[in-house]
Amino acid sequence: MTITVQGAPLMAFLLASVRIVAWLAVVPPFSSKAVPSMAKIVIALGLSFVVAPSLAEGRLPSSTPELLMVVVTQVAVGLGMGFVTMLLFSAVSTAGALIDVFGGFALAAAFDPLSMNQNTIFGSWHQWLATALLLVSGGHLLVIGGLLETFSFLPLTGTPDFAGWQPVLITAFQMFFTVAVQIALPLIAVLFLADLALALLTKVAPQLSAINIMYPAKIGMTLLLVGLSFPVLPHAVDRLVDYSLQAMSTMSGAS
Repeated sequence: MTITVQGAPLMAFLLASVRIVAWLAVVPPFSSKAVPSMAKIVIALGLSFVVAPSLAEGRLPSSTPELLMVVVTQVAVGLGMGFVTMLLFSAVSTAGALIDVFGGFALAAAFDPLSMNQNTIFGSWHQWLATALLLVSGGHLLVIGGLLETFSFLPLTGTPDFAGWQPVLITAFQMFFTVAVQIALPLIAVLFLADLALALLTKVAPQLSAINIMYPAKIGMTLLLVGLSFPVLPHAVDRLVDYSLQAMSTMSGAS
């Protein structure tokens, strides 16, 4: 029995997998060390099967130099879109890290072998919670669908408008800081006022030894405020998903 493999669909399949692998390499939770490299490759190959038939009907590279240029372009496009997506979803963990700093938990930072970074308690907790919300709500399917949709606007041999990426990156950074501050600012304000009140109490009535109750009180207050802030996170994740879809669409030249 002879098995015949057509060259165009195979080339489209492999080139599409390059963009998807580059995207998965930087986007959480797929970029985590907890996700094996083989699993990332299998996911990328599976997603490539979806878009390969339509891409095979379009123009494909016809020479080795052009093929190498397309591979480099797909890596750059995948990494660029992945960086923007990663930056947006890092806003939630950054909010947790800010809470750690003002809540006194930053000193308890520990090395996380999964991210290969020093992570704080609430920074890691918010990252896990955001990932759980993303998976439970099906947001990861929307983001992956947005990635596959970019092949419609930016085919394999298309030329990306890298100059047009600048406004997207600027807006992504703005969204990153805005969401992080919106989540953490109410807690930071309350914790700052608590520190100020305890400092005044120490000056006014030093015999009360307010310093002895400062840290337990801040820990308890931080835990309470973090619990009260949880209802804000689903809305924040929803906003981040929406803008990540918009950003990838814009970077692919859809608008």
